[in-house]
Amino acid sequence: MRLAGKLSKDSGKSPQSDTISRQQAITPARPQQKGGIVQPAVTTSYHFLLCLGITMASLWSSLEKDVFNPQKKRLLETIRVWKTGKKKKMSILCVVVDTFRPMQLFLVKVKVDRGEQYKIAYRWPLAELKLVDGKTLNQASLDFDLQFDKVYKWTTSSFEEKRTFIRCLWKLNHRFLTSSITFVNVPSCAVEGRQRPQEDRKDTVEAESQDGLSVYQEMTPKEAADVLKLMEEHEPLVNNSVAFAEQLSNDLCVLDEANLRAIISSEKQVTQLMSSIDEALAEVARVEETLQIYDELLGSVKQQMDHIHRENSLLHCIISNKTRLMDEILFLTTHLSLSREHCDALSRADLSSPSRVKACIAAAEALSACMNIQVQPGYRKLQSVAEQLIMFETLKQNFESSFISHITSIFEMQGNAQVPALGQPIDKLSAPSHGLHHEELVPYTPLMAWLRNANPVLFCDLPKVYAQKLSRLYDREIKAFFEQAKTFLLGRRKGSLQESLEKPMAMGSRQQSRWSLPGIREGQEDTPDKDNVIKMLEQVLRELQPLCTMEQQFIEKFFQLSHDAADLQVLKASATKEVESTTSPEDPPCTKPRSQLEEPTTWLLSEIFSCLEPELRGFLDVCNKVHPFSCLQVLVTLNDSIFEMWGSSSALPSSFLNSVLGNMLLLAKSSFNKCIGNLCKEIEETKMPSKMKGGILPSVSRFEEFVSFSEEVFRTARRRGELDKAHLRLAISVFSSINSLSSANLKVNTDMVMMENFHHIHCFLCQKKIHCLEDKKREAKQMYSEHMEKYVIKYLGQPLEKLNHFFEGVKARVAQGVKEEEVSFQLAYSKQELRKVIEKYPGKEVKRALETLYRKIHKYLSPEENLLPVVWHAMEQEFIRQYQEFEDLIQRCYEGSGIAMDFTMEDLLSYFNSITLSNM
Repeated sequence: MRLAGKLSKDSGKSPQSDTISRQQAITPARPQQKGGIVQPAVTTSYHFLLCLGITMASLWSSLEKDVFNPQKKRLLETIRVWKTGKKKKMSILCVVVDTFRPMQLFLVKVKVDRGEQYKIAYRWPLAELKLVDGKTLNQASLDFDLQFDKVYKWTTSSFEEKRTFIRCLWKLNHRFLTSSITFVNVPSCAVEGRQRPQEDRKDTVEAESQDGLSVYQEMTPKEAADVLKLMEEHEPLVNNSVAFAEQLSNDLCVLDEANLRAIISSEKQVTQLMSSIDEALAEVARVEETLQIYDELLGSVKQQMDHIHRENSLLHCIISNKTRLMDEILFLTTHLSLSREHCDALSRADLSSPSRVKACIAAAEALSACMNIQVQPGYRKLQSVAEQLIMFETLKQNFESSFISHITSIFEMQGNAQVPALGQPIDKLSAPSHGLHHEELVPYTPLMAWLRNANPVLFCDLPKVYAQKLSRLYDREIKAFFEQAKTFLLGRRKGSLQESLEKPMAMGSRQQSRWSLPGIREGQEDTPDKDNVIKMLEQVLRELQPLCTMEQQFIEKFFQLSHDAADLQVLKASATKEVESTTSPEDPPCTKPRSQLEEPTTWLLSEIFSCLEPELRGFLDVCNKVHPFSCLQVLVTLNDSIFEMWGSSSALPSSFLNSVLGNMLLLAKSSFNKCIGNLCKEIEETKMPSKMKGGILPSVSRFEEFVSFSEEVFRTARRRGELDKAHLRLAISVFSSINSLSSANLKVNTDMVMMENFHHIHCFLCQKKIHCLEDKKREAKQMYSEHMEKYVIKYLGQPLEKLNHFFEGVKARVAQGVKEEEVSFQLAYSKQELRKVIEKYPGKEVKRALETLYRKIHKYLSPEENLLPVVWHAMEQEFIRQYQEFEDLIQRCYEGSGIAMDFTMEDLLSYFNSITLSNM
């Protein structure tokens, strides 16, 4: 019946075309057939329109989802355009309306970026649109113009899109904008704007019918079931599409014929129905005219409502601006307001009592809070704000000046404090304490922090002023402290300190030639105890450590010093310039000021304790002059003190005293090396007296005393690298001194003296067990053995001198190539000459010569070394070896001559035993 109704209104359509439309609705992808021939052009157009519809639907959904739904707007129409004559980038013009009341219409230009993202480029209220030029009066054109404040020329890709877009604008203009938009060069249906209600309704119905036909409709479940049932009935014909289509066409013709006959048979009812429809249409026209009148009446109401809405928007904007203005005013009045109490405290700058100091601290912090508020540049042009900021700056500058004057006067007063006189009786050595001075300055620490943040340039001058003022007090106190230490060290009072220093020096130079240490030489009662050096130096260092540590902690807290303080670069730069101008190039490296270091704390402490290092160096010089080897005690004490400070938890990691003691340690090492060098030089250059009768050399005794003393001093030391090097140097010098005796013109046997001294050194080193001298100990033993052998061989020739010379000649002839049996035929070494030599050494004469040799050895060997039994035994063994050698030469060179010596081996043993027993 629906198909019949449509046929009655559209006489141009035939049943055959209706059949084709039904086939297309059933099978959309199937091409049309006419007379059994397939129509490809119709199929291609159908697919193009289908794809275009899908693309437009996707564009529409994307715009709604990504662009307009988040902004609470509804999309009414779209058209793809570009600027006329410039087809570069395509844009999309969209007509949208607000989803909330009052609804407003907009024309939006949307661009597509490289990431396929939609972005709103521009937006015009549709109420501002004045003219629409369609440019299609005589011929179809893809161009059109829209005039707002200026004319925008566009070109579209489809005439159908352009017609649909202009129709949408015309409808919106007719319904919402009271026909305020002028349309030119568009079809008559759009230009006339208003038609009769009947014609308007008819056009609307026709447009809806065409739109309904053009839109693809999905089959309902019932229609799908009917299609399936139909296909099952004609299942044999389904495989033959042509036959199946013809069968369906025939069935459709039969149905249409049956419908027409039914309509014709009911003509009367149709006539009545048509008259009823005409009456209904007339009634509808009257209703529409009434609605048109109402619409015109409501048009003015809509304009009034829009005006009220705009007024409300303006009121809302005014209220919002007032609220923001009040917030800004409250912000300025709250944060740029300083109480009267704070202003009075800063103006008076009274720092005479703790309560007033606290009031000034609170006022300064409040002033900093006001001045640190971030004020917009535009606010600074306001007169009240500018006056307030000027007042803050004036208060800050006045208070800075007053505070700096006050704190500088305190520094001056502390620097001029009195120091107790040296002549007063003191029972215990103690360094001065500045705890009271620090307590006086601690309450001003918050103000120092405030000044550091408020004016870093002025703040950087205060540490220098503090160092200059306090350095005078520390100079007096440190000098008095070291004078007391020297007094305790030397056991004298102020008037005789110089005498105490000169007397050990003169005594040392006079007694140095006697090769003795202070503990065992004359004048011991006038020389300070050598152990007192260590005690006094340790006490001095113990007293200096808390003094320097407390001062370092105080200045770091009071002046907020840190290693990475960028605002203290001015302090370090100015300090470096001052030092470069006052330091001479001849200064030794150890006395180079530490102001060239990076840490401002170290520089400040070096200025405060400017006299500490010179005074400590002078005190170490006094300690070094107490006795010749006191430099060892100074070195050990400084080493141990530095290690103890490093391991102490109370010591600061960058302690100023550590750097001072480090310089003193370098000086102590230099003094120690100088002392060792002088001692080695004296040992090597010492000339032995020609009347020396043997015994232990003075250089050996000096070496032994130094090693014993140094080992005692370094017994608990944590490091002994310098001592090991000194022992090696001294050992080399002593060995060189002993070896130099070989060229000396002594009255005693040189080998005996060297033997005794090397033996003495070997025994001493065995007793001390010094690891670094193990090689020297083995060398001493070797040298002792060699010289004892030389000494024995030399003295053994004396009892049998002529016999020894004779057999030496025999060995020389044999060595020259003379056969042993032919030696007796040599005139000088004949049998007769051998008998003459042997007759000169009877047994009694040999015994008498051995006794004389024993007494001579006993006379020259020193009893301290107790080498007589060892040397006599060595001589006995050597004498027996010589005797055996003589007997062997007689047997080989004078065989069968019957020549033999007057004494036998048993006689020799009895001689040595009797001599040994008689002298025990």
